[in-house]
Amino acid sequence: MSGLVDAVMAQIGDNEIDAIAQQFGLSQGQAQSAIEQTLPLMVGAMAKNTATEDGANALHSALGAHEGVDLGGLLGGLFGGSGAGGSASGGGGLGGLGDLGALAGAVLGGMGGSSNAPGGQLDQGTGGGLAGGIGGAILGHIFGNRQGKAEQGLGQTTGLGSVNAGQLMAMLAPIVMAVLARMNKKQDLGPGGLSDMLGQETQRTRQSGGVGGGLLGAVLDRDGDGDVDLSDLLNVGSSVLAASRR
Repeated sequence: MSGLVDAVMAQIGDNEIDAIAQQFGLSQGQAQSAIEQTLPLMVGAMAKNTATEDGANALHSALGAHEGVDLGGLLGGLFGGSGAGGSASGGGGLGGLGDLGALAGAVLGGMGGSSNAPGGQLDQGTGGGLAGGIGGAILGHIFGNRQGKAEQGLGQTTGLGSVNAGQLMAMLAPIVMAVLARMNKKQDLGPGGLSDMLGQETQRTRQSGGVGGGLLGAVLDRDGDGDVDLSDLLNVGSSVLAASRR
């Protein structure tokens, strides 16, 4: 069974990777590497949330209520073009954004949050506003009080810095939620199935070690508000930007 990370990567084509590369001043290879580090961290945070019965029920209910998001339109709205999931529908590539807004509202409401979550308002005016508003709000509810730690840790491992790492996560968050909603429908996952799928994928990331496993441990497994220390990983050259300078 394909995991959520693979399913999201299947929707992100060269156009989307190029857009992210231009946004953050990266090569296409660096952008793809940054995405591949970001997605497991987001899946791990969702797995932690759905480890409780209430968390699994809340996310499942939200996804089940809004499972018809147009992924092609979503990608077009975020990145200005069509993605692997299909061509963007009418309205200049903005098709599906209204559905996404409904999905985000349901997810945030179902998780006990609101559109005033850390990270911004639910602004659907432009692709950038969509990523910063809806994406930022989703992140606030996925990570809770660990959001700053997630941005810091990802900023270290990718070399992007905390601010850019947060922006990258906000760009990817709506796509992750839309793809998960599609998987939830196709695989007929109950709350327990959703929790199991996310938990198993996160466990595979942990067992694989390396940057992904270390980042999950540093961000999700440590209590307190101290800085994330990933010096051991960085010393072996795991940073996207550090590697590019060699």
